[in-house]
Amino acid sequence: MSEINSWCASVLKKVQWQDADTFTCSNEWQQYWLLGLDSLSRRLEQHCQVLSVSVLDNTHVDSSALRADEIALIGDGVCLRRKVVLRGDAVDWIYGRTLIPLSSLQDQPHDLTKQGHVPLGITVFSAQDVFRDQLQVAKILTEKGELFARRSRLWMNGKPMLVAELFLPKASIYSDNYYLEKNNSKGSEE
Repeated sequence: MSEINSWCASVLKKVQWQDADTFTCSNEWQQYWLLGLDSLSRRLEQHCQVLSVSVLDNTHVDSSALRADEIALIGDGVCLRRKVVLRGDAVDWIYGRTLIPLSSLQDQPHDLTKQGHVPLGITVFSAQDVFRDQLQVAKILTEKGELFARRSRLWMNGKPMLVAELFLPKASIYSDNYYLEKNNSKGSEE
């Protein structure tokens, strides 16, 4: 897992983020995965039998480990950095990297430092006051092919965290099956 961690981290460092409202998706299926404002974890659960989490990192980092654009979104304090791979039916789908300022961990209904193998989105989106803003999307050319990523700021009870998600090569976003089935069923109804 350390190999996937270092590879994904290096890919995310090269990303040129683009505001979601200026990003052109090729089809509705890409829009579904990239532009949704609800929980990605909940969406993933709908497309597999078992959604699991492999925790790669769950440590504190100071602002020197953050990029300037990340500091602009969540401030320059010490953060909890959580890196995970979300797996659908034992297949690596999403590499997630979350930065949570320590101040955002205080006075929350859940202890996010002890999230363990529970997808963060499941916990965060179960809170009362949650919303997503600053949604950015990217298409990245890698040696494993062209991949998609998204990044957004989540607010939980008025406190920010920054979530970046890299859609790995076997993620559902690259499968046309759902999109084709949806379009074929429309055609058969006519």
